[in-house]
Amino acid sequence: MKFGIALGRVHWSRHTELTLLADALAYESVWLPEHLVLPVDMGGSPFSGEEHPPIPVDAPILDCFGYLSYLAALTERIRLGTHVYLLGLRHPFVAARAVQTLDVVSGGRAEIGVGAGWLTEEWRVAGFDPRTRGHRLDEAIAVCRRLWHEPVVEHHGEFFDFDPVMFEPKPIQQPGPPIHIGGESPAALRRAAALGDGWVGMAHTPESVLAPIARIRGLLRDGERSDAGFEFACFVPTVEAADIERFADAGVTRLIVAPWTRSSDALDGARRFAETHLS
Repeated sequence: MKFGIALGRVHWSRHTELTLLADALAYESVWLPEHLVLPVDMGGSPFSGEEHPPIPVDAPILDCFGYLSYLAALTERIRLGTHVYLLGLRHPFVAARAVQTLDVVSGGRAEIGVGAGWLTEEWRVAGFDPRTRGHRLDEAIAVCRRLWHEPVVEHHGEFFDFDPVMFEPKPIQQPGPPIHIGGESPAALRRAAALGDGWVGMAHTPESVLAPIARIRGLLRDGERSDAGFEFACFVPTVEAADIERFADAGVTRLIVAPWTRSSDALDGARRFAETHLS
């Protein structure tokens, strides 16, 4: 089992020291959430059954790849991920360059979680039809992968259209950094099986994660893809040793944890969790 740290569960002013600690304690990864912008009038939630957004409209947000590149310069081995980046809101040239830069400056430590996004008002204020967000994301993933790997790329699609271009340098990880598809909807699970190197879910228990994993594995088989090497990750704020084994039995390969209740307790919580589960 790999263990990552959920940076979104701690105040942004503590991200640097928490990441440095996680690197020293041998956590496998840190994961940073992102939004492009938060509309004042927003509603909905990524969590099933909840009506209100889980973040306030004045939540502080940093550019995820800029900040992760900064963290890469301060660390040695920990992997740096997004949970999740709204790739469809950007032109693939912009997104591919940001990801490429992180992978190069980190020495090949980028983990890219992407999603279509639950906040439809964010799409509207950015000038896009939120009904297209899934299709835009699919096309953007395809273009980015080609830019990261192919010497010359030409593309004429539904949302992006360009004549031959070159894109250098290529990311260190080839044919490109791993892409983990976020989301719980049927469309997100289909996208994970069709386009992803992995899936990254929301909060789960060992029981609740069984259904999405089974669905993705079935879709992988239908698409004649092997699940060997496919990453199944989910967010679990804190977890007991017995449940870690149950998550592993369910097929989970990475748990993204936040073993604290307040930002002021994050460093001590990360230390306690490491002493119990990473030693």
